[in-house]
Amino acid sequence: MGPYSNQNWRNSNVEQANLQEGSADGSADGSSYVLRENILDAFDFPEMIEDYLIELEIRNYSPNTIKTYRSIINNFYKFLLTQKNLYDERLVLRAFKRYIRYLKRERKVSQNYIYLVTVVVKKFFEFGGINILKEIKTPKRTKSLPKSLSEDEVHRLIHAMDKSDSNNGSTHHLEASKLRNKVILAILYSTGLRVSELVNLRISSIDPEDRTIRIRGKGEKDRIVLFDGRTQKLLEDYLEKRSQDSEYLFINRSGNHLTPRYIQMMIKDYAKAAGIKKRVTPHILRHSFATHLLKHGVDIRAIQQLLGHSNLSTTQIYTSVDMHTLKNVYDQAKMG
Repeated sequence: MGPYSNQNWRNSNVEQANLQEGSADGSADGSSYVLRENILDAFDFPEMIEDYLIELEIRNYSPNTIKTYRSIINNFYKFLLTQKNLYDERLVLRAFKRYIRYLKRERKVSQNYIYLVTVVVKKFFEFGGINILKEIKTPKRTKSLPKSLSEDEVHRLIHAMDKSDSNNGSTHHLEASKLRNKVILAILYSTGLRVSELVNLRISSIDPEDRTIRIRGKGEKDRIVLFDGRTQKLLEDYLEKRSQDSEYLFINRSGNHLTPRYIQMMIKDYAKAAGIKKRVTPHILRHSFATHLLKHGVDIRAIQQLLGHSNLSTTQIYTSVDMHTLKNVYDQAKMG
């Protein structure tokens, strides 16, 4: 019995309860039998969901990850509520497969989302002591080449607002915001930081002279990242002109640190101003950082360390060399 079950939930392979006509108690010969119980009655799913999310928070999962897990589990629970006859493992297993089919056919979700749903629901069931989905194999993820910006596009993005006009009534604030945003773009590109790492940057973690930043990344793992000389000058100028007092590096007018959503929208606006037609996000700047380092001959294991990846295979997905560079390397090898 799992910790969220109000009584034993019986597997149909162990005990079948076939309803037969002709007897008040459901049996042809008058003998009694135990009715199987619906899994939604046997387990307190709302309580189990809440406890699982608390467990994730205790284990230092990021707020964004917890939000994603909450959405996936709640959506699957809502689907289960529409299903009938969930009286044994076989039927629940079938309901899960129907849900995956529904996501593919009706919701048209990506293969990577199917992978995530499968992983999350399996972990959630295991947490609640429901060992039903063990036989479900985790589907493969698609490994498409990540998109990245060219070095010229990155330069245009960072300098997109250098010559933009400001309203005279709020020139100081706009100029301060433009400088802050320029530093944000420069740091994202020169360090390869995740947006979640960027918004939580504290001034105390930065060494301007050594051009290093100490990062607390995924899994509470620390790493050191580097930034270039141009970013160093921008950063020093920004810190000198910043008027608010806060431990966080990037803050708004109220002194609160910025949100990932703000960073995403700001980059979108800057890309539009720079005339870049591609979709530009913080993660694409991270891709660009890795790709350009590889292009200029930096060893992939050094890039792995800077990105904070546990596995080299993850880094290899991030670092796709552009076709122009690949052709040059190929031609040089053939000519040699």
